[in-house]
Amino acid sequence: MRDVADDTVSAIIEKWSTAFRRLDADALSSFYSKHAFFFGSNPRLYRGRDGVKAYFNGLPRWASPTVRFTDRAATLVNPDLINSAATASFVVEEGTPPLLVKITWVIVREDGIWKIASHHVSSTTPLIEQ
Repeated sequence: MRDVADDTVSAIIEKWSTAFRRLDADALSSFYSKHAFFFGSNPRLYRGRDGVKAYFNGLPRWASPTVRFTDRAATLVNPDLINSAATASFVVEEGTPPLLVKITWVIVREDGIWKIASHHVSSTTPLIEQ
């Protein structure tokens, strides 16, 4: 039996990664809910598709941006809600070390289409040792 959560997240990751390679803010923002909350690589909270678009338009124009998602997990919370987490490895310039972050998405069905409602990135470096 196919896993709706894994299939949905995989499809979004594929389209998101392609748009990120082009730093296409219009395409990237289209994957988000009109009510999205977005915490990226800076401390500002961006809201809605316009906020997401502003975030991506504000990024430097790197020569070779790519992203790879690993350690992925996804679960269907209810028929219209998916919770997902992964490690994302961003390479923004060939020959430079990747930027590794933890990323979580809450994905909702909005007008019949799966959209990212919450996007949160955090450091892979522990803030508190346990």
